[in-house]
Amino acid sequence: MKSITEAQDLNGKRVLVRVDWNVPIKDGVVINSFRIKESLPTLEYLKNAGAKVIIATHLEKGDVELLQQFVPEGARLLPNLRENPGEENNSEDFARELASGVDIYVNEAFSVSHRNHASIITLPKILPSYAGLRLVREVAELSKAFYPPHPFLLLLGGAKIETKLPLLERFSNIADSIFIGGAMAKSAATMPFANNPKIFFPTGDLSALDANAETLEILKAKIVEAKFIIWNGPLGQYETGYVQYTEELAMVLAEAKASVIVGGGDTLAVIQNLNILDKFSFVSTGGGAMLAFLAQGTLPGIEALK
Repeated sequence: MKSITEAQDLNGKRVLVRVDWNVPIKDGVVINSFRIKESLPTLEYLKNAGAKVIIATHLEKGDVELLQQFVPEGARLLPNLRENPGEENNSEDFARELASGVDIYVNEAFSVSHRNHASIITLPKILPSYAGLRLVREVAELSKAFYPPHPFLLLLGGAKIETKLPLLERFSNIADSIFIGGAMAKSAATMPFANNPKIFFPTGDLSALDANAETLEILKAKIVEAKFIIWNGPLGQYETGYVQYTEELAMVLAEAKASVIVGGGDTLAVIQNLNILDKFSFVSTGGGAMLAFLAQGTLPGIEALK
């Protein structure tokens, strides 16, 4: 996969950049612009190189015009990709429609690169294709997990154990300790992998709506020992207000001496609310994409660029 910095003579070229600006919007206001801001260096790089920038994104809720405020001067924002069923159906016709009049394709949408959609999979097969600056960094930073310094601590929370199973399978041989908490802890504890001595769970009632002080103390001890940590998912039912121990964990990790990589929508919301985003070694723009990349070592959107 080539970085956009390897492209020759961008001046005057029409460059379509697939971003993921599918951000939460409430009452017409963008309430979390992290993903947008992380894509802007690529857009500015292209603009400064003299390219004519075309931005493509999907948006599940809200009007894509609300995102116009983030579009660099001179760039053009296409209509919501998912207004056309060809996007999610990975239609070649839709991909060719997007490619019409375009010279170069750039994937700057790591967080949806696990999706088999037209703008992710088929479009880069039609046009000369490159990875955006952020996509390159996502791959480089997350790949550190495959050959980490030890002790390596993996912290998994959230509600869906199914989304974490491939990750558990891969890292059961790499991580030194794996914590499984959140709403998925109870079901995870009944599965065969729960007998792995590396895996541990919250103390007390595994169906509780939040973790507890004893569990946090155990985690603190592991964090102090660790040299490399990955965290994805809250410790409690974060969306309904059970945030105490997730926030306390975030503060402990923010002060850790280890390299700490975090990702996931709720996890990102926690550290942004606490204003500690810059305290971590790396914060991924992906949730499901981060999990899929760590489990597989690649993503469909990355493979399409090759």
